[in-house]
Amino acid sequence: MDLYCVIGNPVEHSRSPWIHARFAELTGQTLKYDKRLAPLDGFADTVQAFIRQGGRGCNVTVPFKFEAAALATRSSERALLAQASNLLTFKEGSIEADNTDGVGLVNDIERNAGFILQGRRVLLIGAGGAGAGVLGPLIQAGPAHITVANRTLVRAADLVQRHMALALLQKTELLAHDLLAVEGDFDVIVNASTSSLKGAEVPVAASTLKPGALAYDMMYGPSAQAFMGWAREHGAVARDGLGMLVEQAAEAFLIWRGVRPPAQQVLSELRALLD
Repeated sequence: MDLYCVIGNPVEHSRSPWIHARFAELTGQTLKYDKRLAPLDGFADTVQAFIRQGGRGCNVTVPFKFEAAALATRSSERALLAQASNLLTFKEGSIEADNTDGVGLVNDIERNAGFILQGRRVLLIGAGGAGAGVLGPLIQAGPAHITVANRTLVRAADLVQRHMALALLQKTELLAHDLLAVEGDFDVIVNASTSSLKGAEVPVAASTLKPGALAYDMMYGPSAQAFMGWAREHGAVARDGLGMLVEQAAEAFLIWRGVRPPAQQVLSELRALLD
Protein backbone atom coordinates (compact mmCIF):
# COMPACT_ATOMS: atom_id res chain seq x y z
CA MET A 1 0.00 0.00 0.00
CA ASP A 2 1.30 3.49 -0.87
CA LEU A 3 2.37 5.38 2.25
CA TYR A 4 1.98 9.12 2.89
CA CYS A 5 2.11 11.23 6.04
CA VAL A 6 2.18 14.70 7.58
CA ILE A 7 5.31 15.70 9.47
CA GLY A 8 5.35 18.50 12.02
CA ASN A 9 5.88 19.53 15.63
CA PRO A 10 3.24 19.65 17.02
CA VAL A 11 1.28 17.34 14.74
CA GLU A 12 -1.17 15.43 16.91
CA HIS A 13 -3.97 17.93 16.18
CA SER A 14 -3.67 17.50 12.40
CA ARG A 15 -6.79 16.56 10.43
CA SER A 16 -4.77 15.69 7.34
CA PRO A 17 -5.02 11.89 7.82
CA TRP A 18 -8.83 12.10 7.94
CA ILE A 19 -8.91 14.37 4.88
CA HIS A 20 -6.68 12.17 2.75
CA ALA A 21 -8.48 9.01 3.83
CA ARG A 22 -11.77 10.60 2.74
CA PHE A 23 -10.25 11.76 -0.55
CA ALA A 24 -9.05 8.20 -1.19
CA GLU A 25 -12.45 6.75 -0.38
CA LEU A 26 -14.27 9.17 -2.69
CA THR A 27 -11.85 8.70 -5.60
CA GLY A 28 -11.30 4.94 -5.30
CA GLN A 29 -7.62 5.27 -4.41
CA THR A 30 -5.77 2.88 -2.08
CA LEU A 31 -3.29 4.49 0.31
CA LYS A 32 -2.30 4.88 3.94
CA TYR A 33 -1.71 8.33 5.46
CA ASP A 34 -0.58 8.98 9.05
CA LYS A 35 1.10 11.55 11.32
CA ARG A 36 4.80 11.74 12.15
CA LEU A 37 6.11 13.88 15.00
CA ALA A 38 9.61 15.11 14.15
CA PRO A 39 12.00 16.35 16.85
CA LEU A 40 12.74 20.03 16.38
CA ASP A 41 16.30 19.11 15.42
CA GLY A 42 15.36 15.94 13.55
CA PHE A 43 13.23 16.81 10.51
CA ALA A 44 15.64 15.45 7.89
CA ASP A 45 16.12 12.22 9.85
CA THR A 46 12.35 11.79 10.12
CA VAL A 47 11.96 12.25 6.37
CA GLN A 48 14.73 9.77 5.59
CA ALA A 49 13.27 7.19 7.99
CA PHE A 50 9.89 7.54 6.27
CA ILE A 51 11.50 7.10 2.83
CA ARG A 52 13.21 3.91 4.05
CA GLN A 53 9.80 2.62 5.15
CA GLY A 54 8.53 3.05 1.59
CA GLY A 55 6.95 6.48 1.94
CA ARG A 56 5.79 8.05 -1.33
CA GLY A 57 5.27 11.60 -0.10
CA CYS A 58 4.59 13.82 2.88
CA ASN A 59 2.94 17.06 3.84
CA VAL A 60 5.05 19.37 6.01
CA THR A 61 3.68 21.67 8.68
CA VAL A 62 5.02 23.99 11.39
CA PRO A 63 7.94 24.57 11.88
CA PHE A 64 9.67 22.66 9.07
CA LYS A 65 8.60 24.30 5.80
CA PHE A 66 11.93 26.05 5.18
CA GLU A 67 13.83 22.87 6.04
CA ALA A 68 11.65 20.90 3.64
CA ALA A 69 12.52 23.22 0.78
CA ALA A 70 16.22 23.01 1.61
CA LEU A 71 16.08 19.20 1.70
CA ALA A 72 14.73 18.88 -1.84
CA THR A 73 16.77 17.76 -4.82
CA ARG A 74 14.22 19.31 -7.19
CA SER A 75 11.64 22.06 -6.60
CA SER A 76 8.62 23.52 -8.36
CA GLU A 77 8.62 27.20 -9.35
CA ARG A 78 6.29 28.09 -6.50
CA ALA A 79 8.45 26.26 -3.94
CA LEU A 80 11.55 28.02 -5.29
CA LEU A 81 9.85 31.41 -5.03
CA ALA A 82 8.62 30.75 -1.51
CA GLN A 83 11.83 28.97 -0.42
CA ALA A 84 9.39 26.98 1.70
CA SER A 85 7.61 23.71 1.04
CA ASN A 86 4.56 22.00 2.52
CA LEU A 87 4.75 19.04 0.12
CA LEU A 88 7.50 16.52 -0.59
CA THR A 89 7.30 13.71 -3.13
CA PHE A 90 9.80 10.85 -3.15
CA LYS A 91 10.72 9.39 -6.55
CA GLU A 92 13.64 7.08 -7.39
CA GLY A 93 16.07 8.60 -4.93
CA SER A 94 14.97 12.21 -5.45
CA ILE A 95 13.01 14.51 -3.16
CA GLU A 96 10.69 16.86 -5.05
CA ALA A 97 9.39 19.95 -3.24
CA ASP A 98 6.22 21.87 -3.98
CA ASN A 99 4.01 24.32 -2.11
CA THR A 100 0.23 24.04 -2.26
CA ASP A 101 -0.51 26.36 0.67
CA GLY A 102 -1.05 29.47 -1.44
CA VAL A 103 -3.39 27.94 -3.98
CA GLY A 104 -5.24 26.32 -1.08
CA LEU A 105 -5.66 29.69 0.62
CA VAL A 106 -6.81 31.50 -2.52
CA ASN A 107 -9.23 28.70 -3.45
CA ASP A 108 -10.78 28.80 0.01
CA ILE A 109 -11.12 32.59 0.04
CA GLU A 110 -12.53 32.90 -3.46
CA ARG A 111 -14.33 29.60 -4.08
CA ASN A 112 -15.57 28.65 -0.63
CA ALA A 113 -15.91 32.04 1.08
CA GLY A 114 -16.94 33.85 -2.12
CA PHE A 115 -14.56 36.76 -1.51
CA ILE A 116 -12.82 37.91 -4.69
CA LEU A 117 -9.28 39.21 -4.17
CA GLN A 118 -8.98 41.16 -7.44
CA GLY A 119 -8.42 44.85 -6.70
CA ARG A 120 -8.43 44.43 -2.91
CA ARG A 121 -6.03 45.69 -0.25
CA VAL A 122 -4.46 42.77 1.60
CA LEU A 123 -2.44 42.58 4.82
CA LEU A 124 -0.38 39.42 5.22
CA ILE A 125 0.80 38.97 8.83
CA GLY A 126 3.95 36.88 9.09
CA ALA A 127 6.93 36.20 6.84
CA GLY A 128 7.75 32.71 8.06
CA GLY A 129 7.14 29.47 6.20
CA ALA A 130 3.36 29.90 6.12
CA GLY A 131 3.49 33.49 4.85
CA ALA A 132 6.21 32.69 2.31
CA GLY A 133 4.12 29.85 0.92
CA VAL A 134 1.03 31.95 0.21
CA LEU A 135 2.42 35.28 -1.01
CA GLY A 136 2.96 34.23 -4.64
CA PRO A 137 -0.58 32.88 -5.20
CA LEU A 138 -2.03 35.89 -3.37
CA ILE A 139 -0.24 38.19 -5.82
CA GLN A 140 -1.45 36.11 -8.77
CA ALA A 141 -5.04 36.63 -7.58
CA GLY A 142 -4.65 40.29 -8.58
CA PRO A 143 -5.10 42.43 -5.47
CA ALA A 144 -4.28 46.13 -5.83
CA HIS A 145 -2.01 46.13 -2.78
CA ILE A 146 -0.34 43.70 -0.36
CA THR A 147 1.51 44.66 2.80
CA VAL A 148 3.65 41.94 4.36
CA ALA A 149 4.05 42.71 8.06
CA ASN A 150 6.48 40.89 10.32
CA ARG A 151 8.08 41.47 13.72
CA THR A 152 11.49 41.20 12.05
CA LEU A 153 11.26 43.74 9.25
CA VAL A 154 14.26 42.42 7.32
CA ARG A 155 12.54 39.05 6.93
CA ALA A 156 9.45 40.70 5.45
CA ALA A 157 11.65 42.83 3.20
CA ASP A 158 13.50 39.76 1.90
CA LEU A 159 10.20 38.01 1.14
CA VAL A 160 8.85 41.07 -0.64
CA GLN A 161 12.01 41.52 -2.68
CA ARG A 162 11.87 37.91 -3.83
CA HIS A 163 8.29 38.43 -5.07
CA MET A 164 8.72 41.92 -6.52
CA ALA A 165 9.04 40.83 -10.14
CA LEU A 166 5.80 38.88 -9.90
CA ALA A 167 4.06 41.82 -8.21
CA LEU A 168 5.19 44.19 -10.96
CA LEU A 169 3.92 41.77 -13.58
CA GLN A 170 0.53 41.59 -11.84
CA LYS A 171 0.48 45.35 -11.17
CA THR A 172 0.14 44.72 -7.43
CA GLU A 173 1.74 47.20 -5.06
CA LEU A 174 3.84 45.16 -2.63
CA LEU A 175 5.34 46.56 0.58
CA ALA A 176 7.12 45.25 3.67
CA HIS A 177 6.28 46.72 7.07
CA ASP A 178 7.17 46.40 10.72
CA LEU A 179 4.31 44.46 12.33
CA LEU A 180 4.17 46.74 15.37
CA ALA A 181 3.60 49.85 13.26
CA VAL A 182 1.19 48.76 10.54
CA GLU A 183 -0.93 51.65 9.23
CA GLY A 184 -3.93 51.87 6.95
CA ASP A 185 -7.01 49.68 6.58
CA PHE A 186 -7.41 46.53 4.54
CA ASP A 187 -10.12 44.52 2.80
CA VAL A 188 -8.43 41.23 3.73
CA ILE A 189 -6.18 40.35 6.65
CA VAL A 190 -4.48 36.94 6.58
CA ASN A 191 -2.83 35.84 9.81
CA ALA A 192 0.05 33.58 8.76
CA SER A 193 1.96 34.09 12.00
CA THR A 194 2.16 31.62 14.88
CA SER A 195 0.35 34.00 17.26
CA SER A 196 -2.84 31.90 17.36
CA LEU A 197 -0.94 28.65 17.79
CA LYS A 198 0.91 30.18 20.76
CA GLY A 199 -2.24 31.70 22.28
CA ALA A 200 -0.82 35.21 21.88
CA GLU A 201 -2.80 38.41 21.35
CA VAL A 202 -3.88 39.45 17.87
CA PRO A 203 -0.75 41.11 16.48
CA VAL A 204 -2.38 44.13 14.77
CA ALA A 205 -4.78 46.89 15.77
CA ALA A 206 -8.48 46.76 14.92
CA SER A 207 -7.99 49.95 12.86
CA THR A 208 -6.44 47.78 10.13
CA LEU A 209 -9.87 46.27 9.41
CA LYS A 210 -12.16 47.94 6.93
CA PRO A 211 -15.88 47.52 7.72
CA GLY A 212 -16.90 44.11 6.41
CA ALA A 213 -13.29 43.05 5.84
CA LEU A 214 -12.36 39.38 5.67
CA ALA A 215 -10.15 38.39 8.61
CA TYR A 216 -8.58 34.99 7.90
CA ASP A 217 -6.56 32.94 10.37
CA MET A 218 -4.55 30.13 8.79
CA MET A 219 -4.99 28.14 12.02
CA TYR A 220 -8.21 26.24 12.70
CA GLY A 221 -10.04 24.75 15.66
CA PRO A 222 -9.51 26.17 19.16
CA SER A 223 -6.30 27.95 18.14
CA ALA A 224 -8.18 30.25 15.75
CA GLN A 225 -11.03 31.20 18.07
CA ALA A 226 -9.43 34.26 19.70
CA PHE A 227 -8.52 35.82 16.34
CA MET A 228 -11.96 35.09 14.91
CA GLY A 229 -13.66 36.53 17.99
CA TRP A 230 -11.55 39.70 17.66
CA ALA A 231 -12.52 39.99 14.00
CA ARG A 232 -16.26 39.63 14.64
CA GLU A 233 -16.08 42.08 17.55
CA HIS A 234 -14.76 44.71 15.14
CA GLY A 235 -17.24 44.14 12.32
CA ALA A 236 -15.18 41.82 10.11
CA VAL A 237 -16.09 38.52 8.51
CA ALA A 238 -14.07 35.86 10.35
CA ARG A 239 -12.80 32.66 8.74
CA ASP A 240 -10.44 29.98 9.99
CA GLY A 241 -7.96 27.94 7.96
CA LEU A 242 -9.89 24.68 7.80
CA GLY A 243 -10.88 25.33 4.19
CA MET A 244 -7.28 26.13 3.29
CA LEU A 245 -6.22 22.86 4.92
CA VAL A 246 -8.65 20.89 2.77
CA GLU A 247 -7.90 22.82 -0.42
CA GLN A 248 -4.10 22.51 -0.10
CA ALA A 249 -4.57 18.81 0.63
CA ALA A 250 -6.65 18.46 -2.53
CA GLU A 251 -3.80 19.96 -4.57
CA ALA A 252 -1.35 17.58 -2.90
CA PHE A 253 -3.63 14.61 -3.61
CA LEU A 254 -3.81 15.64 -7.28
CA ILE A 255 0.00 15.83 -7.49
CA TRP A 256 0.47 12.47 -5.80
CA ARG A 257 -2.41 10.49 -7.29
CA GLY A 258 -3.31 12.29 -10.54
CA VAL A 259 -6.94 12.65 -9.43
CA ARG A 260 -8.63 15.81 -8.14
CA PRO A 261 -10.78 14.99 -5.10
CA PRO A 262 -14.05 16.79 -4.22
CA ALA A 263 -12.59 19.35 -1.80
CA GLN A 264 -15.82 21.26 -1.14
CA GLN A 265 -17.69 18.11 -0.19
CA VAL A 266 -14.93 17.00 2.17
CA LEU A 267 -14.74 20.48 3.72
CA SER A 268 -18.49 20.42 4.42
CA GLU A 269 -18.19 16.97 5.97
CA LEU A 270 -15.21 17.97 8.10
CA ARG A 271 -16.91 21.11 9.42
CA ALA A 272 -19.97 19.04 10.34
CA LEU A 273 -17.71 16.53 12.09
CA LEU A 274 -15.97 19.23 14.14
CA ASP A 275 -19.11 21.21 15.09
